[in-house]
Amino acid sequence: MKISTWLVAACLAASLPAHAQLFKPLEIKDQELAQLRGKYVMPGRIISFGVVMSSTWQNAAGDRIGATTTLQVQQNVIKPQFYVSISGENGKGGVPGQGTGVVQGGTGLTGNVQGVTQTVRVAGDNNSAFNDVAINVREASQAPDLGTPQGQVLTSGATLSGSSNAGTLSVSHSGNGIQMAIQAGNNQGASLQRLADGGLLQSTTLLGGSNAVSNMTQLNVVLRDNMPSAGALNCNLDPLKGLRVSGY
Repeated sequence: MKISTWLVAACLAASLPAHAQLFKPLEIKDQELAQLRGKYVMPGRIISFGVVMSSTWQNAAGDRIGATTTLQVQQNVIKPQFYVSISGENGKGGVPGQGTGVVQGGTGLTGNVQGVTQTVRVAGDNNSAFNDVAINVREASQAPDLGTPQGQVLTSGATLSGSSNAGTLSVSHSGNGIQMAIQAGNNQGASLQRLADGGLLQSTTLLGGSNAVSNMTQLNVVLRDNMPSAGALNCNLDPLKGLRVSGY
């Protein structure tokens, strides 16, 4: 019995290095990492997709200019359209002083960077700037009720504009994207938000003081709430039964 026990122990010891190689960490090359993708969703499960973009500028006097544009895609939407709502109001304060700040560099970020680009360049005092991108994904049994779209329809190639004492704003729709631009009055600065060519740009330049600027983009996705059936669960559990033989 002792001889057989030692033989079994020797066999196990000899086999350990080979099995240990299975758990040895390996470094993945950059080329392989570049091909990896996250969890995918079948197109049929997406029942609603929407984009909301908004930009606002408020100066030291309380003057404000802003706009919101929305796009909603659902199965019952025949032709997706951008809808734009522009708002502006004049504050009760005096006219802000002329912005005297000078910003150098950084202009290449507005056209030479792919993906998501967020920049804030400041040459003034007491300013606040906010760039935000949010992706909201939720599940539901049916698509949400869109109701009546708000705002003006922005067709391809068109531009909508508005103005107040805070400055001027324009929303344009090219063939491959949408852009919202604000040029603040009295040389206070400018902001730009663009969703096009597979990328998103949010840029703010502040040359005066006491301005509050906000650029926001939301991507809203609703997935069909389809729980796996009993058959699908059994199919996933069946391969695990083989592990019981090995004692797991």
